[in-house]
Amino acid sequence: MILEICVDDVAGLEAAVSGGADRIELCAALSGGGVTPSAGFMQRAMSCGLPVSVMIRPRAGDFVFTRDEADVMKRDIDTARMSGLSGVVLGASRADGSLDIFLLEELRRQAEGLDVTLHRAFDVVPDMEEALEAAISLGFPRILTSGGARSALEGVETLARLSEIAAGRIVIMPGAGIRPQSVQTLLDRFAFTEIHASCSAVPLYDPGSRVAKLGFTGAGRKATDEVAVRALKAILTAHHKGGAAL
Repeated sequence: MILEICVDDVAGLEAAVSGGADRIELCAALSGGGVTPSAGFMQRAMSCGLPVSVMIRPRAGDFVFTRDEADVMKRDIDTARMSGLSGVVLGASRADGSLDIFLLEELRRQAEGLDVTLHRAFDVVPDMEEALEAAISLGFPRILTSGGARSALEGVETLARLSEIAAGRIVIMPGAGIRPQSVQTLLDRFAFTEIHASCSAVPLYDPGSRVAKLGFTGAGRKATDEVAVRALKAILTAHHKGGAAL
């Protein structure tokens, strides 16, 4: 059972490692859904002792990218590789929400030799079963998805169906809103081998502080909670051992 924790600052990285994460998703600006982190943060993460996958997303908003943005994404993939990190997380859509197969093929080629995750651009597709087969054909090892819902708990039935259809051909990695208090619902509904969470806690800044009032803090930004990471890891480990015993 692999626990992937997404982080957007050095303190979060340290909390995730100390809490027992198995893999890191490295981002910037998680409060906006996550974008590509700085080269300096990538280089810092290289020494954390865990596999690290870098978010390749040049901006917040939708996943419909221009050719200029695609060029930036390719350069960011190269930066992740040169920083010694193990993988990248990416996705791209067409105007109707379907996967941009042409651009994804380009990005997959650029990321040759790296571990690659298809991110939640998958959650906006009009036909998830079709997108699942496309992701398999493109050679993605896994899809990070909430089942098309705001949270993995809300999308649990879709996640279970996708996992059944995937039949081991690709990893369905549930993510979005997963906490130690709620993960058992997912564990009881379907079998998965990887899970994604932020384990974020209280806001980093007092909304009444001067830096917040001047707009420097980032709306909704929260800190990674080491205790929550550790608790989630313990639940997953216990479940895995229980299943093995059965």
